[in-house]
Amino acid sequence: SWSSLPTETIPCFRAGSAFGAARLSGARGASSGPRKLREPRGELSGPWGRPHPESRIPNPAPLRPHPSPLIPHPSPRGRRSRNPAAEAPAGPAAQWAGAARRRGRGRGRHFLALQPPAARRQPGPGAAAPAARPPPAPPPPCPLTSGVSVCCCLFILFLFLSELTGFIATEIVNELYVDDPDKDSGGKIEVNLNISLPNLHCELVGLDIQDEMGRHEVGHIDNSMKIPLNNGDGCRFEGHFSINKVPGNFHVSTHSATAQPQNPDMTHVIHKLSFGDKLQVHNVHGAFNALEGADKLSSNPLASHDYILKIVPTVYEDMSGKQRYSYQYTVANKEYVAYSHTGRIIPAIWFRYDLSPITVKYTERRQPLYRFITSICAIIGGTFTVAGILDSCIFTASEAWKKIQLGKMQ
Repeated sequence: SWSSLPTETIPCFRAGSAFGAARLSGARGASSGPRKLREPRGELSGPWGRPHPESRIPNPAPLRPHPSPLIPHPSPRGRRSRNPAAEAPAGPAAQWAGAARRRGRGRGRHFLALQPPAARRQPGPGAAAPAARPPPAPPPPCPLTSGVSVCCCLFILFLFLSELTGFIATEIVNELYVDDPDKDSGGKIEVNLNISLPNLHCELVGLDIQDEMGRHEVGHIDNSMKIPLNNGDGCRFEGHFSINKVPGNFHVSTHSATAQPQNPDMTHVIHKLSFGDKLQVHNVHGAFNALEGADKLSSNPLASHDYILKIVPTVYEDMSGKQRYSYQYTVANKEYVAYSHTGRIIPAIWFRYDLSPITVKYTERRQPLYRFITSICAIIGGTFTVAGILDSCIFTASEAWKKIQLGKMQ
């Protein structure tokens, strides 16, 4: 009978189960006399009169605990094993088994071997480990993608060298402002003039200066030199003088001569006309000597020549901060024969000038390091991004072409 069986042999009534304790002993206390359990009729009965699953198994093998130490199993006396290694949690597998035991204890069921699916797939201690699956073979390289990579590297190298050249070299930055840059000059501008008159004697050549401040100087000879040409028939005049920063003119004529010639020949060639300090910078292409090489040898010998100049103050600042002051100018000229009520006027070569209030400043600068690094990062990142897009498009197109050749795509 069920009452004569030990508690350990009844799988559904283990020690410590509330349902099993009430099933075996609770009913006896409620009735006045001993209560007999129902005799088995050919098979072992389970709770609520249902046949127990073990009764259907012929000669059931004795139940053995699972060899895994992660899941504690009931001892023959219905208690847990006191093995500390078995009771200690050992990761997610032990947590999963503990949760399963708690669910089984609340329902009054007995789980003999609980282990996660991953642990069930592991081989036993004596079993041979399954053969490892070989990794998939990499796809064959595409020659088009390799070409994209090579072109990408060459493009990055070209742009890097370009940026490096720009970083090492200096750049010229210009700006405009209204001011008198050379305030220490005392209101004076230095002028350098070099002109040749091949058909006029040197004793007849002279320089006259006049301006709106009342200056009128005839036959200026300071810092000037006359060099005879063509066996004394011509003259080359070189002069270095200063003018005021007001509108005025200076002209080459025969006005300072003792005796005026009847038909002076004013054909000429201008070699140099500059204002301020000499400024020769390769990166600055300005009109510092706009009249250089002006040739009027084929003009009318008795005609006067007017050169109208617009002088623009210019400042050049190098990397060390040193400033040099010079002047650019624009020029317009006209040629005419002048007459008055007394007759023909003596010809001359006039240089009429006026100053512009706008100052041009050129500054030498070098590209800062942070801008160079930013440019390099932008070049590398942008190139790799575009190359990745091209590589993806080429790979997709090649895969689609392979599918078309194999007949998998219609």
